[in-house]
Amino acid sequence: MAKRDKSESEHAASLAALSPFELKDELIKAAGGGAVERAANFSMLNAGRGNPNFLATIPRHGFWQLGLFAMQEAERSFAYMPEGLGGFPRRDGLIERFELFLRGNKGVPGVDFLASAVSYVRDQLGLSADDFLYEMCEGILASNYPVPDRMLKFSELIVGQYLRREMIGNHPFVGEFDVFAVEGGTAAMTYIFNTMRENFLIKPGDTIALGMPIFTPYIEIPRLNDYQLKVVELNAGVEKNWQYSNKELDKLRDPAVKAFFLVNPSNPPSVRISDESLDYIASIVKERPDLILLTDDVYGTFADDFVSLFALAPKNTILVYSYSKYFGATGWRLGAIATHRDNVLDRLIGELPKDAKKQLHHHYESITTEPDKLKFIDRLVADSRTVALNHTAGLSTPQQVQMVLFSLFSLMDTPDAYKRALKKLIRNRKRALYEEIGISFDDDDVNQVDYYTILDMEFLGERAYGRDFVEWLLKHTEPAELLFRLAREARVVLLPGRGFGTPHPSGRVSLANLNESDYRKIGRAIRSLLSDYVERYNAATGKKLDKNRVL
Repeated sequence: MAKRDKSESEHAASLAALSPFELKDELIKAAGGGAVERAANFSMLNAGRGNPNFLATIPRHGFWQLGLFAMQEAERSFAYMPEGLGGFPRRDGLIERFELFLRGNKGVPGVDFLASAVSYVRDQLGLSADDFLYEMCEGILASNYPVPDRMLKFSELIVGQYLRREMIGNHPFVGEFDVFAVEGGTAAMTYIFNTMRENFLIKPGDTIALGMPIFTPYIEIPRLNDYQLKVVELNAGVEKNWQYSNKELDKLRDPAVKAFFLVNPSNPPSVRISDESLDYIASIVKERPDLILLTDDVYGTFADDFVSLFALAPKNTILVYSYSKYFGATGWRLGAIATHRDNVLDRLIGELPKDAKKQLHHHYESITTEPDKLKFIDRLVADSRTVALNHTAGLSTPQQVQMVLFSLFSLMDTPDAYKRALKKLIRNRKRALYEEIGISFDDDDVNQVDYYTILDMEFLGERAYGRDFVEWLLKHTEPAELLFRLAREARVVLLPGRGFGTPHPSGRVSLANLNESDYRKIGRAIRSLLSDYVERYNAATGKKLDKNRVL
């Protein structure tokens, strides 16, 4: 191997311990860009970013128009003062003034949506339009603390309806659930890990299971000094279309496993767990009623007829959902945690030894006269502000308003027009990428979601060129070397699949953040790189593999 290739391989190996999101910055530098460059720099194709280049416009228009109406309401108070003072909206006559605002702005983008939203809340959800509108106006003005601190009253009800539609669907669901509005899925992860530790649901040395591959922080957090957890990996392989075998799921039967964390649909394969596997997990939970499940379903809204594990095992499951990807709202930081009102977390806390209960009583006694009865989800709220600042906890009210408008937009979209448009958009991007690489395109798998796609070099290489070629490739290259060559030679940035827990060398391609023509360019660059390695293999072994063979 050439001296330069050897140094590249050594450099790639030295970065192997980095998180894929930190390695991304090194790849961007190799591609000639700065670490903070956006994909809009068309000289570099950064498909490592999960941030979509699409967004929902209608509920955003509604947000700005609602803000204008709320400002009119605020300016009704202290109008005699010229210094720019306003006050809280007034409840009396609010809905009538809102209807006048709608008629006066008919045809303005967002106004018809607002009219429909208030009608839907009143006529379909059976809620008070006056009280809903007041909450939205006060919320968008950000003129008060979030009260209740876990989530505003109508906001929780409406977001709850959205989660029912998208996460539960037509699946039978008995009972009610609570919702905590948080600063995106990342905050949800942070709060859940922390409160589980604070409440002795996980302790250093305990064992949890992770459904692999998975969003990298789920791999990294358990290793931190704060947690020091042992991890059992449940591996979904490319050869099984990224599904878990029953043998892998049977690892959950071990009573040492306290909790099972998974992302569904998965990241990075972007495949939802099959109905059969969900049923199998639910059957294990019946045998192990103490097992805690956490399902991160941020990509569930890209799937048709999605059903969350939360629907099948609601009393054992913490549901995490983020609005970031589906609505193109990563900058808004909108997420939700949901737990059934009759859940295993509260039961396990109630069964803790006396010493642990005494510690928790002291931990939460400053915020309630009955700390022993505090629900797990409300402990999340308190711990999110170090308990002492619980009185100012809660997601900012304008964020909650936008979350509500996103939810209503989806609830009113009964034909799923927005969802169908997004699915068509990303599926066309995947087809363009695969055609240029030379991978046969199969869209018959109903579990494929396609927000990302993962290119497993071992699997694809063996399928196209045989095991000997794969063994040679693995022996003569570091997994990250291929990614660095793509970055340096073609200015294409992908993330390493191994950072997400995939067993083979692979690259994660986001199908959400570039245009279709860009994915064709990426496909050609990957094909060119593979062809180069086939030529090297032929030269080294005397074989005559066809570098143009379909993968």
